[in-house]
Amino acid sequence: MISFPFSRQSFVLEGLAQDHCAELAALHAPAFHHAWSEEDFAGMLSQGNIFGFIARPIGKPAQSAGFVLARLVAGEAEILTIAVSSAFQRRGIGRDLMEGVLRHLHHERAESLFLEVDESNVAAQALYRRLGFIQVGNRAGYYETGQGSGQGSGPGRSNALVLRKQFPEEIRVP
Repeated sequence: MISFPFSRQSFVLEGLAQDHCAELAALHAPAFHHAWSEEDFAGMLSQGNIFGFIARPIGKPAQSAGFVLARLVAGEAEILTIAVSSAFQRRGIGRDLMEGVLRHLHHERAESLFLEVDESNVAAQALYRRLGFIQVGNRAGYYETGQGSGQGSGPGRSNALVLRKQFPEEIRVP
């Protein structure tokens, strides 16, 4: 188990493991229209190139506040998903989770990190920009919003902004 205590917060990050799958599914469900199941998370965590962290309040090891799941292949990484419980939002947990990923990728000498963010998620966009991400693409209609499109034809869709953080070359050289 990896633990990163953060002095400005009262949370710790633990490395994800198979026994976290039920918690991950429970955190993911309220955050996304199409939630991933315990089995989805178990399948992903069984892959050697997938890693992540779960945030827990200090002194409450059975409680989870959020998590991030990422993949690293041939120097390129991507955030697969990130979710913070509504009860713990606006406390810096999303930033702490992303910083945990960035530290891990620095250690692995990754070249870049990609993610998609809903164009309507202004708070997440602001966080990613503060962390040095830039927009490199747009995926039209990528997210299903669960809200009607206004034409009676079912769920609406929103665009995903594709963001990338490039790591300086000097940290990649062994």
